[in-house]
Amino acid sequence: MKLKQFLLKHKWKVVGISVGLIAGYLYWYFIGCTSGTCPIQANWHTSTLYGGVLGYLVSDLRKKPKQKEDNNGTV
Repeated sequence: MKLKQFLLKHKWKVVGISVGLIAGYLYWYFIGCTSGTCPIQANWHTSTLYGGVLGYLVSDLRKKPKQKEDNNGTV
């Protein structure tokens, strides 16, 4: 039950990380550096992790809903 609540609360972050992980892996698979001199692109795990971090950062750019204030100025 707590996992379901967590996933519902952070669904955009989870989606962003998942898409980033997949995109990072696909980038390594199709474009990656074959010589091994590129630190991010040379290994699948670094490319995938980097993609996940970028996916998280992009998903975190989404606007947060504003909370309404009451008459006293508190949230």
